Parts: sequence; structure tokens; C-alpha cells
Amino acid sequence: MSVEILPATSDRHDDTVHAIAHGDGPSCQCQWWMVRPSDFAALTQQDKERMLRADLSATVAPGLISYRDGEAAGWVRVGPRPAQTRIARTRAIVAHSREPLDDSSVWAVTCFAIRREHRGEGLMRDLLDAAVAHARAHGARVIEGYPLDPKVKRRGANDLYHGTVSVFEGAGFEVIARPRPDAAIVALTVRDTTG
Repeated sequence: MSVEILPATSDRHDDTVHAIAHGDGPSCQCQWWMVRPSDFAALTQQDKERMLRADLSATVAPGLISYRDGEAAGWVRVGPRPAQTRIARTRAIVAHSREPLDDSSVWAVTCFAIRREHRGEGLMRDLLDAAVAHARAHGARVIEGYPLDPKVKRRGANDLYHGTVSVFEGAGFEVIARPRPDAAIVALTVRDTTG
């Protein structure tokens, strides 16, 4: 099986849509973290589709697509935390993050989508490793994630778009807070600015 992970760019729009085609992906278009809660509720499907197209046209790709034998099989959103508006409005993150909310050198991994037929193949781990490299290459100092812990509380596949604690820990992230027993805030320093 050949594996390739590439930036989600405007020329890969159809592959992005294919990668997020299961779970809540089609209705969300990976916009949940990008707008305020009240604004998200007011968006039409066409609004979200238009927003995703705009995201994919950005200078720096807003995410990555994993390909298995040439088929788009998974997606991860990763980008500067201030651009992901909902983060600053999520009380648990605001209360526990160690980083200033307006610091653009802090990036966040906020969404995974894995096609059903590719679940259980290690795609989330592969995508997270690639997301860390992507963030580091584009100036990230710290990368945060907000995964769930299905070992504490069983979750449906749709809820795991946050990622899982074990995958983040396996990639070297440190749990910095547990706002709930089944949810964590994790962080990984990828660039030291003290020296």
C-alpha cells in the first residue's frame, strides 16, 4: 500500500471533500473551529463550502490530505491558533492553555477526518506527524491539540475528529490539562525561543 501526505490546496479541493465525506465532515466542511459558535449556527451549507474553498486557497495550506494508493483517505486541519476563532471562545481551552491566545506562533491541530474504509490503518498518527512537520516548517513554536480519551469514556467515531490522547502522546505531546476526565489539552514545543 502506498502512502502519501500532501498539503490541502485549492487544486486538491475535490480530494479534500472526498477525505471528509464521512461523519460530520460533509455538513461541517471543517469550519467548526474557524468561526464563533453563533456564526456557525447561522451558516448555510453553501457558506461552509465556500469557506473551505477559500481556506484551500490560502498561501499556507490549512490542512493535509493522506492518500492511500492514490485515494484521498484522511484529512487533518492544522494552522495558527488565532485564525481558529472558536478556540479563544472555548472556556476549557482559555482556562488551561499555557500560551497567549493571540500568539500566531502557537498552532493547533483541531480536526481529523478518516474515511470509514481506512479507519484502523494508523492514518490519524500519520496525519498528526505530518501536521507537526507542516507547522514547524511554517514557523510554529508550540502546537496544541484538544483530543478525547476513549479509554476513559467510549466515543463514537464522529466525536474522534478531535483526535485521541494516545495518538497525541505517541507523537510527543504532553497533556497539560484535563478539563474533563475524557478530554485533554496537549502541547508540543517545536521551536525553542529562549536561547
